[in-house]
Amino acid sequence: MRFRNTYLGIITVFICTILLLVGCGTNNHAKEAKEKSKDVTVTDAMGQQVTIPANAKRILAPYMEDSLVALGVTPVAQWSIGTTVLDYLQSYLKDVQKIGWDLPLEQTIKAKPDLIIFSSPAAIQKGNYEVYKKVAPTYVFKDEEGSDWRKQLLVMGKLLGKDKQAKNALADYDEKAKQASKKIKAAIGDETAAILWVAGDQFYLFENTRFAANVLYDDLGVAQPEMIQKLPVAEATWKPVSLEALSKLDADHLFLVSKPGESGLETLKNSSVWKGIPAVKKGNVYNMEDPSHWTISGLIANKLTIDQIVDSLTKK
Repeated sequence: MRFRNTYLGIITVFICTILLLVGCGTNNHAKEAKEKSKDVTVTDAMGQQVTIPANAKRILAPYMEDSLVALGVTPVAQWSIGTTVLDYLQSYLKDVQKIGWDLPLEQTIKAKPDLIIFSSPAAIQKGNYEVYKKVAPTYVFKDEEGSDWRKQLLVMGKLLGKDKQAKNALADYDEKAKQASKKIKAAIGDETAAILWVAGDQFYLFENTRFAANVLYDDLGVAQPEMIQKLPVAEATWKPVSLEALSKLDADHLFLVSKPGESGLETLKNSSVWKGIPAVKKGNVYNMEDPSHWTISGLIANKLTIDQIVDSLTKK
């Protein structure tokens, strides 16, 4: 009997200890969740203190959807110009309503956002800033943060309480780029590559700092043709190049970025200039039929670009 009572006592103490530990763990998790869900007050590019609501669900961030999706956030509406959207994100945003690129007030109010985010002061339609603030808390990125996809992702992570997720995503990206660079180096060595975008009847050659060119040359370390090296530093306004100018394109590999059926494609491919480009002579032309992730910078966009570059340059 004494043994039985002792045994029951031990069991009781054991159960109480377990319950106490579980209770402490639950309290700690609850405390952590509470801390993470606190509102955050930050100063934006307008010099205004903005209180970012905890756990905001209905977020509007036109043309910054890449950063949102990379952090596991689905915006309440997505950037658009007419029927044009960011095609490469549609597997994530196919059921998300569209909103005009300039965030028309009526559409903005109808979307009922918890938080509005602009990529820069210039992205706000003149005179509407105070009105947006009345619709929902409004944060405006500084130019140098909104235009740099890495900084944009980190700031977005801070605003949305996803700092660690943003940092981990960048670390994963850098590792992906590092491994991809090794594969490409093994496949083509020091051979050069260039990116040409055909839109309508216009030709746009990517300078070495323009969108996907950052991925090709900086992240992946692919060598630049002499023509690319001599191009002026990229400006905000993208200037087309003439067909004649492309006769100097000394690239061993060429990524031809264009939607099928663009009028400039036929003009280009029927020209003597085209036939004289080294990449064309060598059969090293890669047709990329979705320009959307080549003409923007973002974590998801760049990862897609890396995959296509690796697949193209290592297929032989």
